[in-house]
Amino acid sequence: MSEPLNNKNPSFAGRVHGMLHGVALGDAMGAPVEKLSAAEIRERYGRVETLNTAWHRDTQSETMRKGRKRGNGIVTDDTFMTLALMQIYNDTNRHLDAWDMADGMVRQIAWRQRWIPELQRECALIERLFYPEKWIFQRHQLSSCDPRQGGIGNMVNCGAAMYIAPIGAVNAGDPVGAYNEAIAFGAGHQQSYGLEAAGVLAGAVAAAFTPDTDIDTIANTAHDLAKDGTRGAIATIIEAAQKLRDKGAEYDEVVAVFQREITPFSPLGDDLNHKESKAGKATPNYQPSRLLSIEELPLALGFAIVAGGDFRKSILDGINSGRDTDSIGVMAGAILGAMHGEDVIRSDDAALLDSANRLDLSAETQTFITTAHTILNDDLNHATTLQTHRQNILNKD
Repeated sequence: MSEPLNNKNPSFAGRVHGMLHGVALGDAMGAPVEKLSAAEIRERYGRVETLNTAWHRDTQSETMRKGRKRGNGIVTDDTFMTLALMQIYNDTNRHLDAWDMADGMVRQIAWRQRWIPELQRECALIERLFYPEKWIFQRHQLSSCDPRQGGIGNMVNCGAAMYIAPIGAVNAGDPVGAYNEAIAFGAGHQQSYGLEAAGVLAGAVAAAFTPDTDIDTIANTAHDLAKDGTRGAIATIIEAAQKLRDKGAEYDEVVAVFQREITPFSPLGDDLNHKESKAGKATPNYQPSRLLSIEELPLALGFAIVAGGDFRKSILDGINSGRDTDSIGVMAGAILGAMHGEDVIRSDDAALLDSANRLDLSAETQTFITTAHTILNDDLNHATTLQTHRQNILNKD
């Protein structure tokens, strides 16, 4: 059962704490069941409702698992890339663009050692990353590309959107500003609808920092920001989610409807594993397209709408729906954590996330809050100066 949240207007700091906790919780909740279908999750687990969940691959041989470890609170690259982005902000104390992907993110993923719990050793994060995120290193350091063109040629996926939430925080209350910064920064990593999703998620997180907002308002903001297939997918899922919520639909119906409605925009289906039989086969998946969308962001918004903005239920419903479970959980957790603030944090969850991953998420968050305050105050000063300049210009007419 979800706990009631009583704080209607949490502080900025509380919202940032809630946002990062939401990222880590959704990630660690979804990681053990990633790439399973909803039916497979139901058959193996019934319903995942706790961090204390074993990885579905734990029964495989060590050779098959390549020495990797998941479950029981362990987070994936979604969380570590989010922390890397926060550190880039800490290092620069300003807004970011593609040059910071080429410099800051390359340094964070390739040249900084940290404990990677999935690998159970200290190493560079790039050793854990999936190929579309390793692309950052290849394009920027090895190919020395124009930073704005770093995402060109990459496999289109949710890889930029999954870690983009901090951009929403440094643009709190300004969804358009968050969208624009996420596009400028994320262009160094992703392209097409993968880049678009990063912009829209950053905008949704920025909207979630607005006092007295609700999930419907945030989802509508995401829709209004979105372009092309991403806009169509979000519109379709919002409409379906509101109807399902209003009729009190059961969970299985919600999942079935969402997965049917998202298919025209994301034809991946349940088979997410890359295997030999797919080699050389033509597919629309992962290719640039103005008609398609990643499915994680629309689905995260949909589950949040059906749950009435309930933080924990939204994450649980999302990760039990199967497929890219950890990233669905991350996106729902980031948005609703920012909306509700630190009241979403359960002490036992926070303790397990820290211990399982050798992290201090509270300390990491507090450092980033100080940075975000600096950036937001600089924005206020700039706006005041700009207003004065514009008034002087217009007064000369």
